[in-house]
Amino acid sequence: MDHSRFRNFSIIAHIDHGKSTLSDRIIEITNGLTKREMQEQVLDSMALERERGITIKLNTCQLKYISKDSKEYILQLIDTPGHIDFTYEVSRSLAACEGAILVVDATQGVQAQTLSNVYLALENNLIIIPVINKVDLPSADVEKTKKEIGEQIGIDATNAPCISAKTGLNVTEVLEQIVKFVPAPSGDNNNPLQALIFDCFFDPYKGVICLIRIKNGILKPGMKIVMMSSNKQFVVTEVGIRTPKTVPTAQLISGEVGWCAAGIKTAQDINVGDTITDVTNPAKASLPGYKKILSMVFCGIFPIDNSQYDQLKDAMSKITLSDASLTYEYETSQALGYGIRCGFLGLLHMDVIKERISREYNIDVILTPPSVKYNINLTDNTKITIDNPAKFPDPTKVKSIEEPFVKVIINTPQDYIGPIIELCNAHRGIYKDLLCLDNVRHKIIYEMPLGEIIFNFFDKLKTISRGYATLEYELIDYRPGQLVKVDILMNGAKVDALSFISHRSFAYTKANKLCTKLKENIPRQQFEVPIQAAIGGKVIARETIKAIYKNVLSKCYGGDVSRKKKLLEQQKEGKKKLKAIGNVVIPQDIFIKILSED
Repeated sequence: MDHSRFRNFSIIAHIDHGKSTLSDRIIEITNGLTKREMQEQVLDSMALERERGITIKLNTCQLKYISKDSKEYILQLIDTPGHIDFTYEVSRSLAACEGAILVVDATQGVQAQTLSNVYLALENNLIIIPVINKVDLPSADVEKTKKEIGEQIGIDATNAPCISAKTGLNVTEVLEQIVKFVPAPSGDNNNPLQALIFDCFFDPYKGVICLIRIKNGILKPGMKIVMMSSNKQFVVTEVGIRTPKTVPTAQLISGEVGWCAAGIKTAQDINVGDTITDVTNPAKASLPGYKKILSMVFCGIFPIDNSQYDQLKDAMSKITLSDASLTYEYETSQALGYGIRCGFLGLLHMDVIKERISREYNIDVILTPPSVKYNINLTDNTKITIDNPAKFPDPTKVKSIEEPFVKVIINTPQDYIGPIIELCNAHRGIYKDLLCLDNVRHKIIYEMPLGEIIFNFFDKLKTISRGYATLEYELIDYRPGQLVKVDILMNGAKVDALSFISHRSFAYTKANKLCTKLKENIPRQQFEVPIQAAIGGKVIARETIKAIYKNVLSKCYGGDVSRKKKLLEQQKEGKKKLKAIGNVVIPQDIFIKILSED
């Protein structure tokens, strides 16, 4: 088919506004799958996505649609995530499209990630088609939602399709607007090959599979191709499309979205955003890639069984194929052994990666407490950036420390405004605004240190709001603060895995809590073990694990008291010597218990 009948589009929205459900209805209407093959969230291929009811990975699907004027079109649908932690997935999928369906929940209206995804679509010069979903619910307010789209986004939503993705109401109208308003892809089959790699995944039989958008030229099996950024060459073994089944085809032409296999064995040979071209007739320039996204949250991942370290390294290289926003480097810890230091876009992203390692590769791992990136100004007027407390410089050389601040947007019913404001103030929040969206919903805006919300802020928010509040945040800037590094010492020796960076006003509370936990969980030794928390050379909290008592007088059934005193003095000297040379070994399960609780 001529590429003038192709329509490449994404579905974008705030989380839980109905993207995946709309994708299911579109696949049903276009007969992409039979009723027997259909299931909910059909494009969400991971079990984790189905369990949590969220989209984590972008996915593609090529469908045939016959419009009301009896013309056949090829629709290339790319389903995208809605959570802020997976914005990079959205940006990559939009680069492979000419149009975007903007889904807005009629009961929720325009929300934070709705705007964020619209801005991404506008940056890619896409045609945006607004769609109002969940109109069948009793609390739906269609007219108000249309007004919000016009006022907050600046898109005319007067003729926006009002649909119910769950029941299929008016979904055909969405398809008609796609073929009418989304332009056909540009490009020429006769030009040199230019194919954009927008995603990858690993197949144990075919190697690395690249998801690609053909901008110019034709890609066929047997062609010798080259990656324009790395200059590595391969021979194409197979090309095809997803319907959403994986279907091999004879070729991919300009404008198509599909996949190709070329016997690529290692993840390091592929870069998402790279351009594939023909070795014999190469393109003059590569396509614009992707702006590298910055990690927000950092933590160390260590295998519970150290013999699985090589498997963990292999698992991380394969996961980064399908998740280009994940960054990592290798590290070692005196307490936990060999591990990997990872950078994530947020806490949900971190949790998902941990689950994927456990489920897909059967590796049990432990995560160190999450940290953020700090800018440290030294006394010699140089600046360093650290994401690991273990790399904190000598406190005497530190002039000032800057921490990342984020803009926090909380949507909540009116009943919970007071407790939420108290929670934000307790986490060093700076109040900015309180907006009344309607008779029920209010929007609270704060500026807060990112380090204050990466532990249990979201859990506390859900608890005090009974699950009704939603949280969004975005990075603003770095600001100086009274920050200190707290070291945990066990019998005078530092335990690097437990050190953390905290605001000075909270340092004592956190340190005291951690020392108490260690005392409760670490087994007693033959000698007394002091557990200390220190800032530099100053101890701010201490607990003591008492020595195991051994009755050395049990063999004394009589005789002079001086004999008993002699035995007690010998025991006292022995314990003092043992304490001086004794090494406290913290069992691995203690780390798991303490770090998982935190």
